[in-house]
Amino acid sequence: MSVTGTLGTTARYALGGVRILAGTTGLLAPAMIINRFGDINPAANPAAIYGLRLFGIRTVLIGADLFRLKGRDLDRALRVAPIIHASDTATVLTLQRHKQLSPERARPLALLSALNTVLAITAYLAARRSRT
Repeated sequence: MSVTGTLGTTARYALGGVRILAGTTGLLAPAMIINRFGDINPAANPAAIYGLRLFGIRTVLIGADLFRLKGRDLDRALRVAPIIHASDTATVLTLQRHKQLSPERARPLALLSALNTVLAITAYLAARRSRT
């Protein structure tokens, strides 16, 4: 395997692992995430708990896809990954800009989302390059 192929595979597996970890946290420990956004009483926010569990399972499944898919299905998963993670990054930055999230709370979330975006782009570009 070429250096580009190895880098792309490493980025894909790292992104898959991050998705599985984040999704599992949303699914099993939504209060931890809600607290990270500054809500001191996560149990009083059932809509957030519902949303985190709802998206948690989806995030686990799309993370697993990066490990198990092959061929065209993997190509599609890699093609949409940068859009998903760039959207996450934009959301955090928008929340901060509108003062709905303090800079101290936004910074680690934005860094994680940006790292995920870089991993997604790296995996996509490496896979695309290996096909040509």
